[in-house]
Amino acid sequence: MDVGTLLHATSQWVPFAARTALYGTISLTLGPLTKDHRASLWAMRRWSQVSARGLDIHVEPRDLHNVPPPPFVYAANHQSLLDVLVLGGALPHDFKWAAKRSLMKIPFLGWHLALAGHVPVDRKSGSRAAAEVVKRFEQVLKEGKPLLIFPEGTRSEDGIVRPFKNGGFYAALRAGVPVVPVALEGTHKLMRKGAIDTQTGHIPVKVGKPIQPRKGM
Repeated sequence: MDVGTLLHATSQWVPFAARTALYGTISLTLGPLTKDHRASLWAMRRWSQVSARGLDIHVEPRDLHNVPPPPFVYAANHQSLLDVLVLGGALPHDFKWAAKRSLMKIPFLGWHLALAGHVPVDRKSGSRAAAEVVKRFEQVLKEGKPLLIFPEGTRSEDGIVRPFKNGGFYAALRAGVPVVPVALEGTHKLMRKGAIDTQTGHIPVKVGKPIQPRKGM
């Protein structure tokens, strides 16, 4: 790692950490005081949008008219750690993330995720734990909220979509709600797996038409 890369990363992530602490504090203090934790939703969306701009990432949502009324399941491809910022600021409604459990341990971010009702997921858990996660997914949908999943289960290092895991789709089928495909393009080029800094760029986020899952698909 060269000094230039280290300095560039520092110039990006120190302000990012400050923004995370600021908006996390707003979520934690005002969220419980507002109906349906609306202050937490506002803080998450502003944190995502301001942080993306701070990293000089231009996000372009496309075809948002395809988003139906809740509840439903957003199913997005996963290319980079930056996907959280991109989707958090681009997609409408108070959706709940299927979030990697380790994220829950990050100060402010993890505390916000727990407070706002996002669902922790452990990729290495057994079948019993996986079944409990699906139940949590169903509960989110039964409460009338959208759910956001990364069905690949992990990030793609080259942008090629990997085989899907079926937990989120099974929850959609059981709850009788549509799946809304979301396509991210290019975040893996802005921050590759293992990188400590990001590149600038333009990221389109395309929302597809809802798909009603049925048995046998």
